Amino acid sequence: DNAEYGYGMALAARQMREKLADGARALLAADVSPALKAAAEGWLADKDDGALSRAASDRLEAALEKEEPADAAVRKVKEEILARKDYLVKKSIWTLGGDGWAYDIGYGGLDHVLASGENVNVLVFDTEVYSNTGGQASKSTPVAAIAKFAASGKRIKKKDLGMMAISYGYVYVAQVGMGADKNQFLKAVIEAESYDGPSLIICYAPCINHGLRKGMGKTQENIKDAVASGYWHLFRYDPRRKQRGENPFVLDSKDPTSGFRDFIMGQTRYAALAGEFPDVAEGLFAATEADAAERLAGYKRLAAFEQS
Repeated sequence: DNAEYGYGMALAARQMREKLADGARALLAADVSPALKAAAEGWLADKDDGALSRAASDRLEAALEKEEPADAAVRKVKEEILARKDYLVKKSIWTLGGDGWAYDIGYGGLDHVLASGENVNVLVFDTEVYSNTGGQASKSTPVAAIAKFAASGKRIKKKDLGMMAISYGYVYVAQVGMGADKNQFLKAVIEAESYDGPSLIICYAPCINHGLRKGMGKTQENIKDAVASGYWHLFRYDPRRKQRGENPFVLDSKDPTSGFRDFIMGQTRYAALAGEFPDVAEGLFAATEADAAERLAGYKRLAAFEQS
């Protein structure tokens, strides 16, 4: 219930801040000092800006502490604002979880929260398997990967959670890989936080269940290899770009520069298939490579689309 819990926190924070806004507007209409009025006006203007909210909140709190209202109603407003001062600064609500939750058993709740339009940020660690409950296959597990309940290689293609969220048109969506491009990852986090609406960031996350031949100490290098081989793709979809007449979809990764097959064969979850099920391995390897190429082709079409 990660998404629902974060959603509840966001609604509660918004309700508290709406009460603070009512109080700030009451100060503007009251007989208070020019300094307090200026602080209240500044807070109302900057309260939803992550970069400006802290300074505006500090100014309003300081001005309230100095003010000694003669009017009982104004004193009550002052007391109510100071009682809720923890909510003066803009809240950044983040929901974290794995692909088993986001793609699979918790998808209904996640979809509801993304569809709500509420300012909630979601970050998914995509390990392509249920990492914390024994390594079962999830809807994020690609074709050919071996996992529990897919011992002979998964036969159904990986769900494209990012594209499903993009279809709403008002959700910020990014697919990232820290080891491949840390700047793109940081840019996505900053954009998601600044977007006044739901956001979804999907992170490629190597897992012990992958059976990395280089070892888990090389996870960042593995992420880099995943992007270089075309196994994983980096993109950002920002609805705000549409308002500027720009393409909201930006493909950040380049065409593959290394072998797809070389990448997957560096992981036991794929390599073991050839030894245990040689009769089906080649067909499944070809299918998972074709799925990745199809996803990339779709992303390229979106990136080439011009806003009319």
